[in-house]
Amino acid sequence: MRKRTFLGLAVAAVLGAAGITGAAHAEMAAEITKPVTITFYNYNLATASAGADATREMIAKFEQEHPLIKVKTVGVPSNDIITRLQADMAAGMQPDVAQLVFRDLIYLASDLGAQPLEDLAGAKGYAALTDGLIPRGVNLGKINGKTYGLAYTFSTPILYYNADLFRKAGLDPETPPKTWAEVKTAAEAIVAKTGADGFFPGAYGPTDGTFVYQAILMSNGGKVRDDNTLTFADKNGIEAVQMLRDMVDSGAHARLDPANPQEAFAAGRLGMYLYTSALQNSLSKSADGKWELRVTGMPAFGTKPTAPTNSGSALYAFSQDPVKQRAAYELMKFLTSDYGYTIITSKIGYLPLRLNIVDDPKLLGPWTATHPLIRPNLEQLSRLTPNVAFPGPNYRQAEAMMKEAVSEAVLGPNDVVKTLTEAQANAQALMP
Repeated sequence: MRKRTFLGLAVAAVLGAAGITGAAHAEMAAEITKPVTITFYNYNLATASAGADATREMIAKFEQEHPLIKVKTVGVPSNDIITRLQADMAAGMQPDVAQLVFRDLIYLASDLGAQPLEDLAGAKGYAALTDGLIPRGVNLGKINGKTYGLAYTFSTPILYYNADLFRKAGLDPETPPKTWAEVKTAAEAIVAKTGADGFFPGAYGPTDGTFVYQAILMSNGGKVRDDNTLTFADKNGIEAVQMLRDMVDSGAHARLDPANPQEAFAAGRLGMYLYTSALQNSLSKSADGKWELRVTGMPAFGTKPTAPTNSGSALYAFSQDPVKQRAAYELMKFLTSDYGYTIITSKIGYLPLRLNIVDDPKLLGPWTATHPLIRPNLEQLSRLTPNVAFPGPNYRQAEAMMKEAVSEAVLGPNDVVKTLTEAQANAQALMP
């Protein structure tokens, strides 16, 4: 029998042992009539980056427009924020809103008491919150028909490429690779004719989660899991990983440090890099005046449509007090508004989930006109495929086993089938 925290047991009793069913919660207050302070746990604020500056800018504007609401921010690195949330809850410090990654979705709803937004806001409030957001984006935070996480800062995998290295290798940067076979051919040419490395995906690093790997897997028709049964070592999954391993064996796939492959790409020593658009701003600065940065959509397996998954985060409400629930709702609504996504996209680099702002001259239009690198990622939104979260209290350990097996199967010396099959069996033992 799996162990749960006292808080987890209480929430589980409400949600039901068979799964999350969207239990009823008290609706938020109709309005705020006196000053209230809410806590906002945010991992962008824990970085010395444009993401932190942009977040502070949005919160300052929110407080200006909502003078009765004070936002107390708690900046915690993304890898530590769940642990901090648990510790503060155990100490009686109830968080109100938190920015958390999608892979924590099921655990947050089943064990940590994230509120279903349909219940918290009511039908009218929920409609106002999500109106104008692309449905595929809203669906990323749903479990069994209820929205526990409101998609916030996220991207899909895109293929960055160095146009200068393409030219030196005799390749046409106007026709970048569209399939994995073409990536392999282009990478081999870059290695042979320029001395630079050819290709690397950001699929194995310590902070990546598994969204790049999942996108590759699902683009080949594979699945991470079927309900509580892990399936990443099935035929399609093995084929996807074997494709990457074959690229390593041919020299097309570089043998870089998985913890920081973008360093080589930023320095102009890597031809192609598959990762999130959140790096666009920093990579553009690194390339400026040195080499030409371009982007295209993620590669396909032949004629199969790609299944780009999401990186990034959602906003979760944990408030139990109706007034604080209302304040949390107003903050979430503001951060995902037309204004919010204009700031998020132009100053951080994540995708706007409100497509009406993309070409609006009063919103994102002027920025979009001078930043065409966003276009391939916008195109992929039509095929957006949810990054699959793992269930159960050991969800992160199970996910880590999968990712470590993929890294070993691609970059290590062992057989792909054996490595993935054994890892799947071991990880299955941790599933609920």
